[in-house]
Amino acid sequence: MVTASPAAGTRHPIALSANNAIWHPSPNFGERRDGLTPTMVVLHYTAMASSAAALDRLCDPAYEVSAHYLIGRNGSIWHMVDEAKRAWHAGAGRWNGQQDINSRSIGIELTNTGAEPFGDLQMSALEGLLRGILQRWAIRPVDVIGHSDMAPDRKIDPGPRFDWARLAYQGLAIGPLGTRESGTEVALDETLNEIGYSVDTDTSANLAAFRARFCPWRRGPESQVDHDLAAAVADRFRIDRGLAQA
Repeated sequence: MVTASPAAGTRHPIALSANNAIWHPSPNFGERRDGLTPTMVVLHYTAMASSAAALDRLCDPAYEVSAHYLIGRNGSIWHMVDEAKRAWHAGAGRWNGQQDINSRSIGIELTNTGAEPFGDLQMSALEGLLRGILQRWAIRPVDVIGHSDMAPDRKIDPGPRFDWARLAYQGLAIGPLGTRESGTEVALDETLNEIGYSVDTDTSANLAAFRARFCPWRRGPESQVDHDLAAAVADRFRIDRGLAQA
């Protein structure tokens, strides 16, 4: 999520990148640490009213924030940081036991205030971009996550309006294999930790992030429904990580 700031002058695109995105370079990047290469994709929304405002913020050295890509509401794609470099989009957090997510990921921002649906043009552009990224870096759909997945105690994007099911249907992300009766002998936080949510984060924050992604209609206290769905999601994640047979 990008924090809003007063709009600055809009920069002009200077070229197209190899994937036909508008090359709009940001100075806010560095080398990936410890020889790491991208093994996941992190999706964000900008929480800003326009792509122009988001570009200004993501390319302003004063704010030390960036992403590899920004996708506008009309499907336009801006490429700001080379995929091989470390963009500054994820911040502190953990996923599946791994830290320094910036060094391990490619960050994609979507122009959205957080209170609106993600339109078809924008989602179609995201799908095309994701297909290329996953192929180039041999990233599995199970490793396409939201900002809220890796930092549930401080981030909520891409939020409950984001269409994860659409990505999962096309094999660009992971959804549950139905539901199953989990019983109550396993604590919910253990199941959420198995999916990838941090052991260092309170269960309530992990549950809120889990619901926003997999069952955004759910509200209220933890229930057996949460246990059963989390168990099904954990099954799917386990299979796609190669830890179990389908």
